[in-house]
Amino acid sequence: MSVLRTRRPRRVVIVGAGLGGLSAACHLAGSGHEVTVVEQADQPGGRAARIVKDGFTFDTGPTVLTMPELLESTFAAAGSRMEDLLTLRPLDPSYRANFADGSTIALRHGREAMAAEIREACGPVEEAGFRRMCDWLESLYQLEMPAFIDRNYQRFWDLAVPLQPALRLFRLGAVRSLEGAIRRYFTDERLVRLFSFQAMYAGLAPQQALAVFAVITYMDSVRGVYFPEGGIGAVPMALAAAAKKAGATFTYGRQVSRVLYDGNGSRRRGGQVTGVRLMDGTELPADAVVVNADLPVAYRTLLPDLPPPPVLRKARYSPSAFVWHAGVRGLPPAHASHHNIHFGAEWSSSFRTLLHEGRLMPDPSVLVTVPTLSDPSLAPEDSSVLYVLEPVPSLAGKVDWTKERRATRERLGGLLEHWGYPSDVIVEEAMDPTDWARQGMALGTPFALAHTFFQSGPFRPANVDRRVHGLVFVGSSTVPGVGVPMVLVSGRLAAERVEQL
Repeated sequence: MSVLRTRRPRRVVIVGAGLGGLSAACHLAGSGHEVTVVEQADQPGGRAARIVKDGFTFDTGPTVLTMPELLESTFAAAGSRMEDLLTLRPLDPSYRANFADGSTIALRHGREAMAAEIREACGPVEEAGFRRMCDWLESLYQLEMPAFIDRNYQRFWDLAVPLQPALRLFRLGAVRSLEGAIRRYFTDERLVRLFSFQAMYAGLAPQQALAVFAVITYMDSVRGVYFPEGGIGAVPMALAAAAKKAGATFTYGRQVSRVLYDGNGSRRRGGQVTGVRLMDGTELPADAVVVNADLPVAYRTLLPDLPPPPVLRKARYSPSAFVWHAGVRGLPPAHASHHNIHFGAEWSSSFRTLLHEGRLMPDPSVLVTVPTLSDPSLAPEDSSVLYVLEPVPSLAGKVDWTKERRATRERLGGLLEHWGYPSDVIVEEAMDPTDWARQGMALGTPFALAHTFFQSGPFRPANVDRRVHGLVFVGSSTVPGVGVPMVLVSGRLAAERVEQL
């Protein structure tokens, strides 16, 4: 059952059934609140939903799942066991890294297996470096998770309260660059890339990201990557089932137009949430409203009379992604894994082009996921599903997608054929930044605000707006940040805020 304890049940409306909203629903319904989830789509998931077309099932958002214990605790909060609703299996290898010189390194599941892989591919000195890195990552994670990630902040100086964890974090080198921290352990450039590319999940180049974000590397490289039967889209379906079993009500295919509150929401006079209004004019009363929409878009569309906080008015956003879903006839090459990273020859210069010049990478690194290697039921017999992701600028960049959309798809198709993947496309869907924007993501990026120092921890947009009592936010634009594990945590933190009302 939920670890939260409520003084009295409250009526809570959750706007959006993304992973953050579903996590909040599990925690709140499990604590006895009257929870209603309103989702404009016909299925739960948000960015983690699915498309089924001509016998192919495509996961539309995240494909990498780590930290299954966070999922377990979310199900437990709703009074369910994860194994009754969702089956996860570890991926081994978690990734296969392919480099421009033709070499490959598998990111194996488990510390000892990965150490053996590095010893064979790179030698005993690099293996020793990997073992030291794992010790450092473990120490970093054990410190960060309770003290800096899995907590609500009241004010920015809470970062140093209690002081001892902050000092320990500093001594562990968490404020140096991520790439610089990784270079302490490796001289092989391939390993530097393999254990620092995760900075892109935080919207930064490895040279810019703080080493504190090595926690993402830890999740991938030490704790391992998992895949659910039925694809990632099975995760929100299972979470929705758990929340419903705990008493939550779900309404699909209906869109919220406004969050309602009395007063004018000013700091002087304040306000109190009273509910939400749907597009058809229906009003749902509530004591608290948890908003799972992308935060900048939520203020613009659901709270138009409430000026966004200063941190949003001058926010820095992550780059976006061009994602190509392809249902193809044929099977991948024998050397392919579930997740495959094809690193370009260029590294630092590609990040400069993407992040500072706002242009497409001249030599991009590309993720190719083949979920049918783990679950063949996601495609017809003798066919495959390919998920192809290239980092691209957000809509703040200089790319004209009316011209580049087709060219990017064709270029990726040529790369896949060159790398040996099946090229006989039966059905396909492409997502560029303009598509992400139409789905309600600010500046067309599914990765939300970049995790710069002043957009992380207590400096990230808060999950409450104290001008309106009962207004709570959840998702990747608020604390603790981007990624499936962090968004699941954000649901628990949002539920905690409701408990404190």
